[in-house]
Amino acid sequence: MRVISGKARGKKLLPVPGMDTRPTTDRVKESVFNIIQNSVRDARVLDLFAGTGQMGIEALSRGAAHCDFVDHDKTAQGIIRKNIEAARVAEQAYMAGGDFGSFVAGCKKGTYDLIFLDPPYGGKILQDAIRAIERFDILSRTGIIVCESAVGDAVETHLAVGRTYRYGTIQITILSHQQEDGTDE
Repeated sequence: MRVISGKARGKKLLPVPGMDTRPTTDRVKESVFNIIQNSVRDARVLDLFAGTGQMGIEALSRGAAHCDFVDHDKTAQGIIRKNIEAARVAEQAYMAGGDFGSFVAGCKKGTYDLIFLDPPYGGKILQDAIRAIERFDILSRTGIIVCESAVGDAVETHLAVGRTYRYGTIQITILSHQQEDGTDE
């Protein structure tokens, strides 16, 4: 696992020990950033269920203005802090522990231009996170959500669903306030 592009390019990132965290593969991460490349520069980013922090760190490396990293796991929080320091992006980063719902509930409306949403696969946590993002309206009007899930996990939302991409057993779904033609949903 490494930073693919930008000022921290090539920097190796530490994994979270154990089997509870499933880092996004470099292949999928590179594809995601090719898809969203025009949405990264100067973005306010939320890496929800951050794990190793690699998606937020990649965004910061590519010119995002700031990233909030959220993970409830204490071991993951320690790894994220180490990875942020190693990539030299600490001045643009904030690490929050605890429950994702409490964090989202405390955010101001329209705070984030780019949200990485990568909860554990299966179950209802994905839908709970999407509902919390919608309820507290933390996505900016022109912002996007990059939702990573297992193929077959339902992505139900009132937001506009853009394209869906499949990489083996992984599904990436792009969500926003706007339809692909640029009109509000």
